Amino acid sequence: MKDSDLFGIWLRVGATLFFTLMLVCVKLTADAVPTGQVVFYRSAVALIPLVIFLWWSGDFPGGLKTRRPFRHILRCLLGCTAMFTSFASLKYLPIAEATVIGYLTPVITVLLAKWLLQEQVTPARWISVGIGFSGVLILVLPDLLGISPDSAYLTGVLLGLLTAVLTAGAKIQIRSLAQTENAGAIAFYFALTCAVAGGATLLGGWANVTPLQFALLCGSGIAGGIAHILMTLGYKYCDASRLAGLEYLSLIFAVTADAVLFGIVPGIAFYICATMILAAAFLVIFRDRRMKPS
Repeated sequence: MKDSDLFGIWLRVGATLFFTLMLVCVKLTADAVPTGQVVFYRSAVALIPLVIFLWWSGDFPGGLKTRRPFRHILRCLLGCTAMFTSFASLKYLPIAEATVIGYLTPVITVLLAKWLLQEQVTPARWISVGIGFSGVLILVLPDLLGISPDSAYLTGVLLGLLTAVLTAGAKIQIRSLAQTENAGAIAFYFALTCAVAGGATLLGGWANVTPLQFALLCGSGIAGGIAHILMTLGYKYCDASRLAGLEYLSLIFAVTADAVLFGIVPGIAFYICATMILAAAFLVIFRDRRMKPS
């Protein structure tokens, strides 16, 4: 393994860790601070390290030029709505369960690519769809079949599933944009859109936050911005195919955070669900790739 590959791997591990830190900050404020307010701080503060990075890499402001503004708008609307539903789900779900449901995104992308892009769907991909959604059913069936279903928990699961669908739609748009647009421009316009959308919720009333809550809100933005920068740099030094599996380290970080900070230890249904969804993602990302003709 080349030194550059190893450096890229460490950058991607760092990105995964910072994304988890972002979720921890959001989770710690989710009960007391409105979701729109959280989205605003997460996005507005993230613009600071992002703009610094773009300027350092020579992509600011020239790299923000675009020939496809309407495609950016659609990507930003999908991604911004996904951020709202994702943060809202953390009011009801442990970080680990919200994370594992998010792993359905590449599986759902298969369905959207078939529907929107007319891409060929191989048998391995269809199998991955079935396995992934079966895993979610195993996670929620105990609550659905219980004498007193936990409506708050099921709300969180539905929000998590909606987040995965919206994120998959956003990734379809990113796949199209990446052919002609600068990666920094895609990230910048997304963060700017979320900051504006989150700021607009001020009209509905924001919470008066404590100094600790303010620090956590800003921390979510800093962690999210740094995570994006590290992820971008990781792809510069190492092939995307080699880095793809490292994303799933977030599950280890999330389970650890739940246990240490919130005293939440997942039950057996979670581990069965996680195994099935990870297997589904493996089929989509790795096995299916090897089955394609060269």
